[in-house]
Amino acid sequence: MDDALHVPELAAAGGFTLRPWRLSDLPLVREASQDEYIPLITTVPAPYSEPEGIAFVERQWRRATVGTGYPFVIVDPGGRPVGNAGLWLRPEPDRASVGYWVVGSGRGQGAALAALRAVADWAVRELGLSHLELHVEPWNTASVRTAERSGFRPEGLLRDGLRIGSGSRDVLRYAYPGDETRAAPGTGP
Repeated sequence: MDDALHVPELAAAGGFTLRPWRLSDLPLVREASQDEYIPLITTVPAPYSEPEGIAFVERQWRRATVGTGYPFVIVDPGGRPVGNAGLWLRPEPDRASVGYWVVGSGRGQGAALAALRAVADWAVRELGLSHLELHVEPWNTASVRTAERSGFRPEGLLRDGLRIGSGSRDVLRYAYPGDETRAAPGTGP
């Protein structure tokens, strides 16, 4: 894709919102950079410096500018940025990958679930995507619960499917099909 994308603001459950990245989000990048895991699976800089934080935010803007994805900041009901949710377009028509992270101080409040549901529903409804994919490490039980509660269905194990630091690890692959055959979010076994 060569066309710039417009990253909208999205309302999410529980009073959460999703919006484009701003330079005022550097404190969020700083907190994320101190997490043991987030910098290993993202481009969040570790260690943090202001120039590296600015470069991270500019990368998020560039993703929309070059048409490869929609990066969102997850904002809690009090107006504090607590994480990132992204929709990354794939070369295959009607397909995309989703991902998210939430900083430690924002966890346990439903931010990831609200953001994942909002992005997935928006992608299917507004962008007409028919298949979304999400990858979760098997040990990450909180993300497994989030994926399943948001309507994603397990599709299987992908060997060496996620780059972690200098290596790769197995991941569970989840799908969110954009059709009426999927269960409503939060329902099912």
